[in-house]
Amino acid sequence: MPLFEIISIAALLAIAWLWFDSVKVREISVQHAKAACDAEGLQFLDETVAISSLQPARDEEGRFILQRVYSFEYSDTGNDRRPGSIVMLGQNVLFVNVGLRLASQMPTLH
Repeated sequence: MPLFEIISIAALLAIAWLWFDSVKVREISVQHAKAACDAEGLQFLDETVAISSLQPARDEEGRFILQRVYSFEYSDTGNDRRPGSIVMLGQNVLFVNVGLRLASQMPTLH
């Protein structure tokens, strides 16, 4: 088998792995974003997340792993859309950001 064919097959396998892994991680991120919104009493809008970035990173053991940042929208009143995000390191959630309330809604400290 010529070298070009071997490289082509390896590249196709790598792309297929990336696609299948991304689908699995996206499903996990949807579940966690929905759970975070439910825990805060917020509406998780559109029941979906969109990838914002994909970059290589290292896990706690120093292994190469992909870090993905997904964005989503939620609502606190049902009449607005607010941006949120979730950061995934491999299949693990690093954090979920559901934003901050408006300053006028924050209690005043004296």
